[in-house]
Amino acid sequence: MIPFNKPPYLGTEEQYVLEAMHQSKISGDGNFSLKCQKWFEDKTKTKIALLTTSCTHALEMSALLIGLKEGDEVIMPSYTFVSTANAFALRGAKIVFVDIRPDTMNIDENKIEQAITSRTKAIIPVHYAGVACEMDTIMDIANRHNLVVIEDAAQGMMSTYKGRALGSIGHIGTYSFHETKNYTSGGEGGVIFINDDKYLDHAEIIREKGTNRNQFFRGQVDKYTWVELGSSYLPSELQAAYLYAQLLDADTINKDRLSSWNYYYQQLKPLQDQAKITLPIIPKGCIHNAHMFYIKTKDIQERTALLRYLKEQDILCVFHYVPLHSSTAGLKFGTFHAEDSFTTKESEAIIRLPMYYSLTQETQNKVIKYVSKFYQQIT
Repeated sequence: MIPFNKPPYLGTEEQYVLEAMHQSKISGDGNFSLKCQKWFEDKTKTKIALLTTSCTHALEMSALLIGLKEGDEVIMPSYTFVSTANAFALRGAKIVFVDIRPDTMNIDENKIEQAITSRTKAIIPVHYAGVACEMDTIMDIANRHNLVVIEDAAQGMMSTYKGRALGSIGHIGTYSFHETKNYTSGGEGGVIFINDDKYLDHAEIIREKGTNRNQFFRGQVDKYTWVELGSSYLPSELQAAYLYAQLLDADTINKDRLSSWNYYYQQLKPLQDQAKITLPIIPKGCIHNAHMFYIKTKDIQERTALLRYLKEQDILCVFHYVPLHSSTAGLKFGTFHAEDSFTTKESEAIIRLPMYYSLTQETQNKVIKYVSKFYQQIT
């Protein structure tokens, strides 16, 4: 069976994990955590990068940071992972879903402003497949309405928008290091970027269980105590060490994935030219990270048939999110603003092809062969 995903693995991870195991501090914010955080600060130019146990927890931290409370509203796409909504619904916020753009599957920046009310506190753009949302427009809307922008860049490490790293453009940004992402810290993990000065001190406090423990360690206070609400969001040094090994070779992983992405695109383009499938679109000014390669079929019936056919050939492909606004919890905690012109329709057409670090052209050729054969059979 050709797998849909393999967690990235370079072979150097063991060396750093073993080193971390022999250090006196392995519970978090030790040597490897600080090295990772400096790498992200240098790479993205964010003010502070703080490792977290997951991107989900980074988003939950964001909700606490902006002081979200019951009755507040946040705007986001319905086509996203459940964590994007959960993090804010947990604080009592109402989720306001808006439609996506069919070209990138990202939030439609032109639908955001009409969804704003007096209760709106934040906009949560999700950079689907590591392709940037239209951030200039989103930041302009946020600035004019005094709203916070929290970038869900779970899939966006190494991607940029007009030369700026995803996650570094909004007031707050987040990445994921889950095993399905381009880089992993051993299965789970995340990072939160603080790009606005007013959140700097609070981010450390919330992440350290609501205490000023970090200030105590820096000698800024003579004892540490409970200051505000928080939780334990620090990953262990073992996770940080695993991640650090991959950060040192981040360009190697990125180039490998881009090579696979480009090969898929070149080889499948004839099917798009014949109007049988639709391939991904990368807007001008966006540099993506080849997080995924997807094709779009005509409709859900064709997608179901293609997925079944590929599975029969021992090729595991998957569809992606079921729109949140149609889920049980989505109906309870959110509402869809205006019309669902593209969210459901486009989500029912997507198939994600196998994509991972060290994917061989031989494997890709088998995938391409059977996608092509399927369309030959139904012509």
